[in-house]
Amino acid sequence: MYLSGNHKRGKWLRVDSARILKRLFFCERALIIAQAGWLPSIASFEAKTTLPRLLWEDSLIADQLRERIFELKFPSRILEIGDDAPLIDVFEAALDAPGPEAFLWSLARVFKPALRDIYLAFGDEADELSQGPIRRHIRIAAAEKAAQAAWLDDAAEAMFAEAPQRREEAERWTEALADWLQATGGVSFDAPAAADPPALPGRQPFRQTDIPARDPQFHLTRYYWPDIVDSSFGYGEGIRMQLRSAVSHVNEVWAVETAGAILHAFADELGWEYIRDTARWTYDEARHTRMGFQRLRDWGFDVSDIPLGSYLYESTGGQDPAMRLGMLHHFEAKNIGKKAQRRDAFETYQDRASQRDMDFDWADETMHAHYGKVWLQALAQKHPDRIPDIPALRMRCEALVLREIEDATDSEKEDIRALAETMITKAESLLHA
Repeated sequence: MYLSGNHKRGKWLRVDSARILKRLFFCERALIIAQAGWLPSIASFEAKTTLPRLLWEDSLIADQLRERIFELKFPSRILEIGDDAPLIDVFEAALDAPGPEAFLWSLARVFKPALRDIYLAFGDEADELSQGPIRRHIRIAAAEKAAQAAWLDDAAEAMFAEAPQRREEAERWTEALADWLQATGGVSFDAPAAADPPALPGRQPFRQTDIPARDPQFHLTRYYWPDIVDSSFGYGEGIRMQLRSAVSHVNEVWAVETAGAILHAFADELGWEYIRDTARWTYDEARHTRMGFQRLRDWGFDVSDIPLGSYLYESTGGQDPAMRLGMLHHFEAKNIGKKAQRRDAFETYQDRASQRDMDFDWADETMHAHYGKVWLQALAQKHPDRIPDIPALRMRCEALVLREIEDATDSEKEDIRALAETMITKAESLLHA
């Protein structure tokens, strides 16, 4: 006879726990890649600049799951989907949504709630003594998933308000995914059941767009300030620099889209550390975009006053995805010094908000330039015949941008000049208001 050890705390052994955490890691990974890939195709400014925070949050819990799995499986550092394939197939299918509304709706109604519920259940079942190193992160993830689901629900509803004809398609897509997920047994502590993939209504194999979607509330244009296409219109000082800097920050939306596109493009090839870095990169660029937007709104500009361009993202259309990574790295490295100079100028203007935003932007971009160098070199090592060295890649990027600029029409030049002059006049009038 022995003393009973059949206590709740004895439910999972080390390998049992690792197996569950591994399942959750691959669920998170699939959604991170899908959310990043969809960013260029989402028009809503609010959704385009908020979804990056969600996928970054997802990357944080996924990174903690991964590290805990390796601790529990030591010395093995191999992660394979294995028997979880029926479940991960459902999560990976999220990418193939028929449209942005359907994609966000499926996140809101199927995937984020499923993860929220399993994290809550894990937090209740796990004990501090054995699961302490991951339990805190699991509880944070549960709260984040609840908040994400609520925000995504509202974001999708806002998109339906603009395109009500897309609701039925989104609902059918989401219902089919929910049924498929249920057929596998859902996200649970048990291994998923085999389930034949259904014929998902409206499913479209995902393909990255070369033309980014844009929120029609803005003044839409390819070129967001005259100096891009007209050398006689200088960057300026004083009010002109304040406006130009804020508009530039708003237009880092191209960097949000590009970071998302490259995360999706090279996730499988470059691995988890790459996904983690580019998730942060995407989130940072979204923060920079909202910095400029907030400054312009605080100064009294309407959304329709603000130019939102597309030429930088479009310049890499039809190119090897490595050119998007190269373009993003090129502009990060190119502008670091200028950001520090403008930060100092804003201090002399007593523009604390612009100074602060530029100061944080400078710190982020220093890190981003490092990301770009590391991962471009990794790609070049894998594909020496396809990926040129960084100096050659940057020259190619300059040529692509120049080609896009030279394509500007007279009407486009007149339009952005008129808009800029209107903004400058409005800013000057605010001094006397």
